[in-house]
Amino acid sequence: MGPAGFEPATNSLKGYCSTIELKAQKDNCNNYTLPMQYNSHILENKLRTIYIDTDSFPSFTALLLVNVGSRDESASLSGMSHFVEHMTFKGSKKYPTAFDISSEIEGIGAVVNAYTSKDHTGYWVKAPIHQAEKVIDVMADMILHSKLLNEEMDREKQVIIEEINMYEDMPARKVSDIFDEVLFKGSSMARDIAGTPKTVSSFTQAQVKSFMSTHYHPESSLLVISGGINNHVDELKSKINSAFGRWKQGKKYERSEISVVQSEPNLHIHTKETEQSHVCLGFRAFSYNDKRRYALTVLSAILGGGMSSRMFIQVRERLGLCYYISTGRELYEDTGYIVTQAGVKNDIQTMQKALRAMYKEHSSLANGEVTTTELTRAKELLKGRLILSLEDSHSMASFIAGQIQMRGDYLTPEEILNHIDAVSESDITSLAKELFTPNNMTITAIGPLATKDINLADVLS
Repeated sequence: MGPAGFEPATNSLKGYCSTIELKAQKDNCNNYTLPMQYNSHILENKLRTIYIDTDSFPSFTALLLVNVGSRDESASLSGMSHFVEHMTFKGSKKYPTAFDISSEIEGIGAVVNAYTSKDHTGYWVKAPIHQAEKVIDVMADMILHSKLLNEEMDREKQVIIEEINMYEDMPARKVSDIFDEVLFKGSSMARDIAGTPKTVSSFTQAQVKSFMSTHYHPESSLLVISGGINNHVDELKSKINSAFGRWKQGKKYERSEISVVQSEPNLHIHTKETEQSHVCLGFRAFSYNDKRRYALTVLSAILGGGMSSRMFIQVRERLGLCYYISTGRELYEDTGYIVTQAGVKNDIQTMQKALRAMYKEHSSLANGEVTTTELTRAKELLKGRLILSLEDSHSMASFIAGQIQMRGDYLTPEEILNHIDAVSESDITSLAKELFTPNNMTITAIGPLATKDINLADVLS
């Protein structure tokens, strides 16, 4: 989570208030200057709150993360985290209907939304700073006092089933879900975040309330306020304490560790009539706690992090085998992966050529074929995009919240820029050699073809 995919951290938050003024050193960060103030506080009920003054426009983002996602669900409750996220918008004690909630937020010129991932759920509002009191009040009531009415649940089940159907008709998105299913087979990480029509249809009011009672607690949540909040911090603290201070604590939930062993290449084709075939070629990696995460991010950028990346130049520009192609990585607290995705012509030979070209670039890096020029370019790409993304209060809130949600700590942008600069050519080669092996590879595709149509020996040649 967060801009440029970074989630590292070192500055521990231990319940005290602290302020850090950040000004990037000219020698290390290409003369970037990032004036920001970070202020942290923990309420009596253990809700962590972070205040980030970006010294910018009089607007702000309030982002609440709850440490529960699809990986925390049983098979029969698959999709419950996502369902709860939807239901919090369907009426609360002070704002009884979905219209009441949306009209209150939109009536002050704000934007509200939420999302569910494999390991957390996020709720956010972006608004003018003078409307902060209303924003905090609505957010708190949605989470702490959701009505969860049966009639609303029945309606929302149908809404989510249509959402699931919508994504089934989006093969460029669906192929990445299939990749997760194959890579994490046998674990909760393999299941779709939205669940299935069958599981969603079966949810009861008692199950929803029980799930929230188990997972929605202040000590397992984090509230980040980011934006032009100068001279408003004391006022925000007072309102947050009033609105969220009565949130009752609960028993600590112990998340199960994901452990999936792979001893040979994974290959799975989802046969479906599409106008274009979509393919993922990826490799298992490590958790976000691993110090090599910076090298992995730079490696990802070298492979497919832009229009000057290896994948884009070789597979699209020189060979003309695809329209889109990119490489990214996903890291969790106990596992992770790096993956390249592309959309290619509905033709077996084209798919075979594309896979062979993609694997060749991975092998090239494992063989030490990385230049100083492309390493520098990748670093500058990552650093520049990180800096540009942090102009937005929502991105800044996500940047800090993502790190704390994952480790309880955070690094400043300056520190991350320095970590990027520290990645060497030998770091890239060593990591590529370790990860990019046939037995560590997973390939998934969706289109009018079958698994038997792909020749793995040819891909690896």
